[in-house]
Amino acid sequence: MQSPADAASLRSTVKDNAVADLDDIYSDRILALASGISHTHRLPMPDATAVAHSKLCGSTVTVDLVVQNGKISAFGQSVKACLLGQSACAVVGREIVGSEPAELRAVGAAMRKMLKANGLPPEGRWADLAVLEPVRDYKGRHASVLLVFDAVENALKQIEAKQSMPAPAGVQV
Repeated sequence: MQSPADAASLRSTVKDNAVADLDDIYSDRILALASGISHTHRLPMPDATAVAHSKLCGSTVTVDLVVQNGKISAFGQSVKACLLGQSACAVVGREIVGSEPAELRAVGAAMRKMLKANGLPPEGRWADLAVLEPVRDYKGRHASVLLVFDAVENALKQIEAKQSMPAPAGVQV
């Protein structure tokens, strides 16, 4: 039988480990990224608007896109998400203008693979998304991180459908 002192020690250890785990996913870098979200306005005349919502955590991300000459020329977002979702939105907001749809899909695919299949984080100008790698161990947080990618990809599908342009090979519209 476990003594009360042993039980208290075990509870303390479990609590300390849980706090340490939370410190891994809510790092100072994630806090810094989340505080720097850009393009937090909605566009008056977007080519498409898409909303992504997580029923699990209640986070919602709305994006507006304008595409000209095959690249994102304007972006707006409304973010009602936790720090993890805000961090992903911050990186996307910083990097999306000037990106081609294929690049955005590749970054979204890399994020899904990073979180769900132990893949490598995106590289290059998207490398800041690597700070979200510790979230892979918290399946309940994946949806919040991926909301912005889901919304952007949905908006791109809408634009392609309007333009009657076929989606790239392997992408369903």
